[in-house]
Amino acid sequence: MSPFPYRLVATDLDGTLLRADESVSDRTRNALAAATAAGAAHIVVTGRAVPWTRHILDDLGYEGIAVCGQGAQVYHAGEHRLLTSLTLDRQLAGLALSKIEAEVGPLAVAASRDGLDGEVLMGPGYRAQEGPLPYVPYEDPAELWSAPLTKLYIQHPELGDDELTRLARETVGGLVDVVMAGPGIVEILPLGLSKATGLSLAARRLGVKAAETIAFGDMPNDIPMFGWAAHGVAMGNAHEELRAVADEVTASNEEDGIAVVLERLLAS
Repeated sequence: MSPFPYRLVATDLDGTLLRADESVSDRTRNALAAATAAGAAHIVVTGRAVPWTRHILDDLGYEGIAVCGQGAQVYHAGEHRLLTSLTLDRQLAGLALSKIEAEVGPLAVAASRDGLDGEVLMGPGYRAQEGPLPYVPYEDPAELWSAPLTKLYIQHPELGDDELTRLARETVGGLVDVVMAGPGIVEILPLGLSKATGLSLAARRLGVKAAETIAFGDMPNDIPMFGWAAHGVAMGNAHEELRAVADEVTASNEEDGIAVVLERLLAS
């Protein structure tokens, strides 16, 4: 068997590594295990903050470094500790939020607090996704700004995700970054932050270069990661913006798209 061509396999979670029920198939687990046995490291790179990621990593038996919070947090899963954490300037975030609302009207807002146990706060009208992820409702807007944040989530009662993302970027692009991370998930982040930011930090700790990395994803927030890695693989269920910049498109997350590619590389 030829050596595995990459030293690092970077995978997004939702819509990529995880199936709709938040499980990882045996086939994909086995393919990742074979790639690591062949000398590659596997690193999870997710938009989820650590508190919403930790239980999945524990279930996978994952003990390495993970990149969470759209690159804001580099987390050591085996030691259950944050290695780096970047917060959102709350004054800038408040200004950005007011500018966006002046352009598109009132928004429903949620926020992810910093830290290993940072709560996710959800304001009136914010549509929470079904599932086990915990959140704390709030009524008083002052609660939103009372502790350090990693990001804000915004929703509009009428605009779709792509349109809201576009308009928000056009309005506040010089203050903060705005990304679409999944259905109903439009996020306000520190300017310049992306999955590529966190992945490059984590890779440096592992002694791995971008040219040695293959990355898998499904949403526009994975575009910077694809730009950083040597080879970007979009899932069959991926957003059209990511498919447009991918080096290849594999099967969907429900059809073991990661395993399809890794098995091919292992056999070649």
